[in-house]
Amino acid sequence: MTAIDTALLAALPGWAFAFVLVLARVGAAVMLLPGLGESGPPPMLRAGMAGAITLLLLPVVQPLIPAVPVGLVPAAGMVLAEVATGLWLGWLARVLVLTLPMAGQIAAYMIGLANVLEPDTGLGAQSTAVGRMFSLAAAVVVLASGLWAVPVAALAGSFRLIAPGALLPAGDTAAAAATAVAGGFALALRLAAPFVLAAVVWQVASGVVARLIPRLQVYFLSMPAQIAGGVLLLALLSGAMLTAWHDALRSGFDLLPGLG
Repeated sequence: MTAIDTALLAALPGWAFAFVLVLARVGAAVMLLPGLGESGPPPMLRAGMAGAITLLLLPVVQPLIPAVPVGLVPAAGMVLAEVATGLWLGWLARVLVLTLPMAGQIAAYMIGLANVLEPDTGLGAQSTAVGRMFSLAAAVVVLASGLWAVPVAALAGSFRLIAPGALLPAGDTAAAAATAVAGGFALALRLAAPFVLAAVVWQVASGVVARLIPRLQVYFLSMPAQIAGGVLLLALLSGAMLTAWHDALRSGFDLLPGLG
């Protein structure tokens, strides 16, 4: 055995530990990252993408990896810390993408295509056809526009921001999560604002008609018109909603941790 072989064998535990740490963060993030973490692709494909990204990042991140700890408990703790970091990063990016199907669900409830008391079991406990349509559109837009690469770049930069094996800072993590959730709900409501406004005006007008003509069956007359008008409004505004969401998504991705 040569000196080179001896050096490689001596360095092998360190490289193996580094690979496990990087894979823990990358694999956890890939499960949630937009475009890469969709439920449609086979699990083996997503696992292969996580392994490929890990191999690409390992030579760059390896100098940041701490020494192999003595004992199983400290090593397991560092791996769990990396999993938590990856899930947090992936979730921050996923929240931004979920605003589009959330806006679709709000629009569906407003125009009468869904009822919160009668969920569609075929689409999911609280899913609607419009929400599902926008969910598929979100994945297509993210992949077609190349925006999926921005969270991946943030994931790569996160190793400089959060040292491998280190715990997430509790204060900053909670603040980022609260900001992401608040921003996501606000964006979804802005996207669905035309449908909310139209539904409020329509319901007020229906109430006025019901007061003026008590014998008129307002519900049976207004619901078909509400659905037809809502579908027409959805057809007219879908393109504008996708454009506005894409611009907001690009701006939101630029603020992800690790891109600074």
